[in-house]
Amino acid sequence: MLNTLKDLRDLVVSLKLTVVLLVFSIILVLVATLDQVNLGVWAVQEKYFKTFVVFWKVGNVSVAVFPGGYTIGGLLLLNLLGAHIYRFKWEWRKLGIWFAHAGLILLLIGELLTGLMQDEYHMRLDQGQTKNYSESYRNIELAITDTTDPKFDEVVAIPEKPLLRLETIQHPKLPFRVAVKAYFPNSLLGMRAPAMGAENPVAVTQGAGTQIVATQRPLTYKENERNLPSAYVELIGPEGSLGTWLVSVALEDPQTFTAGGRTWKMALRFARHYKPFSLTLLKFSHDRYAGTDIPKNFSSRIRLTTPDGKDDREVLIYMNNPLRYAGLTFYQAGFENNDTTTVLQVVRNPSWLIPYIACGVITFGLLLQFGIHLVGFVSKRRGAA
Repeated sequence: MLNTLKDLRDLVVSLKLTVVLLVFSIILVLVATLDQVNLGVWAVQEKYFKTFVVFWKVGNVSVAVFPGGYTIGGLLLLNLLGAHIYRFKWEWRKLGIWFAHAGLILLLIGELLTGLMQDEYHMRLDQGQTKNYSESYRNIELAITDTTDPKFDEVVAIPEKPLLRLETIQHPKLPFRVAVKAYFPNSLLGMRAPAMGAENPVAVTQGAGTQIVATQRPLTYKENERNLPSAYVELIGPEGSLGTWLVSVALEDPQTFTAGGRTWKMALRFARHYKPFSLTLLKFSHDRYAGTDIPKNFSSRIRLTTPDGKDDREVLIYMNNPLRYAGLTFYQAGFENNDTTTVLQVVRNPSWLIPYIACGVITFGLLLQFGIHLVGFVSKRRGAA
């Protein structure tokens, strides 16, 4: 037993394990980069880096083929910590190495926290428009809104997972159940023909679905395309069915109905993240180099306001100059509609400072170690002279 533990310890702290893990990291990055052409950035991150094991499909079976980013990063962290405990002796002459390795450990921890905690959304603002929410790039929600009170809307948002599992949802704030009859992660809307046959999976009795049908399409992973999910849902009250609706991200306007003596709106949309402040686009500028159509700079002049009036100021957001506020970072990401609409990338990353601190610690350690050796070298030369 003792020999087994000793062998395991030797393996964990060995330099050979370090080299093997670094080689695995290079292979993982290379394969993920090549596969990005097929899957896109988001899917590649989920498949290769934000996982313990990489699976490939062989026919209809998923086969584990390679350790994922979490596994390789975790073993590298364990290897580095073990090497410090069992192999490195504390000496002031190696103080710089200790700082450099501490920075590497901090960098690995920071990457793990970023993968677990970071959220990315986008905010699309027309000139003069005010918003207090951003939208997800990929996540979907079914939003059912009680609009009876003209001064206040109460929203119940059902996430995508219950829709995928075709569940029946009963929320305490809804006087009816939501039964998901069909869900398409990507779809195309078209006009309903008199006889749809197999193209009509669910009989729709209410709303836009009486004129429109959703056809399932393969998922797309291209950077310039988005999946447009659709679903068929039936609302079931205490006295029976209230009707079946087609809801889709491609439908611009919510569908209205009444139930339980109240007025409701229902829409399938990209998940929203509401904020305790509002942003208004005052002006979007798209500067070009003189005499050409080559972009020179994008910038958005924004007014930031809070309901309590404590913050009411103008902010200029442009490339490499984001707005950081309330734990969020707003980057200038793009524009639409002939320079009248700005698109801001909204990032929530509580651990965003850790990589900067880690790089600073590594730099300090390398400089310190170089300085220690330089002082020793100069001292020897003076003694010899």
